[in-house]
Amino acid sequence: MTSPAQDLSYLSVLAAFAHPDDEGFGSGGLLALLVSRGARVILVCATNGDVGEISDPSLATPETLGRVRQEELRQAMKVTGVPDLRFLNYRDSGMAGTDDNDHLNSLHRAEADRVVGQLVDVIREVRPHVVITHDPYGGYGHPDHQAVCRHATRAFSQAGDSTAYPQQLSGGREAWTPQLLYYVCFPRSNFHRMWRQMLDLGITPPFASLALDSLGTPDEMVTTTLDVSQYVDTKIASLSCHRTQIDPNGPFARLPEETMREYMRTEYYALAMPEEAGQEEDLLGRL
Repeated sequence: MTSPAQDLSYLSVLAAFAHPDDEGFGSGGLLALLVSRGARVILVCATNGDVGEISDPSLATPETLGRVRQEELRQAMKVTGVPDLRFLNYRDSGMAGTDDNDHLNSLHRAEADRVVGQLVDVIREVRPHVVITHDPYGGYGHPDHQAVCRHATRAFSQAGDSTAYPQQLSGGREAWTPQLLYYVCFPRSNFHRMWRQMLDLGITPPFASLALDSLGTPDEMVTTTLDVSQYVDTKIASLSCHRTQIDPNGPFARLPEETMREYMRTEYYALAMPEEAGQEEDLLGRL
């Protein structure tokens, strides 16, 4: 039982991310916290992660990876406790400059108004108070992360406008304006610190071809720091369901376990809307 001070049963939260597993490292603790306190949580995943990693060829093939990753996300959300999961079923776009980025079915090539309309439709159906999505920097600049940020931000603003996508407003469906929009942040200073730790241990960091100063969110953009220590075990168990994406010999796996747990204990967010919002509006900051 939650105490009255912890009760969030009044709250509805929509989380929109690009790929299966994007929900985990940056916001897995928050999702578990919200569920544990009774909030209604809805997760939208824009792509099926079709061109992600395959850690073990016994788990998937390039042809089956999208379906496998959908099931991995379903299992992860069972661990976290999120029952309402929606897929937009776009193809993973891969990184900029790759053939996957130009695939006709990729999120990158999708018409923006169509994607925004799908997100508006979900917002009007579930009527969330809070929307959570990627930040404009996309973590490490992934085009799909950046696209979902753009589309979710537009949807947040347009869902309450009855002149936008008016064909959706039938059968009792009404326009709806969420109260708060948060971006999930990966502070640039954390990337720098983690990379230094990897190099000190003789580990080649991921994204080595990218400039370190281009990774992550500028620290000054972060408005909200959330201690999710109580939910780290749930967060790790949920992330572990994404088996195709977990390389046992990868750089993150080679860091000491306590180092990774330290990073996972804290999550970072930017309160993006309403603009110029102060501490009194920062709901996540009061959890």
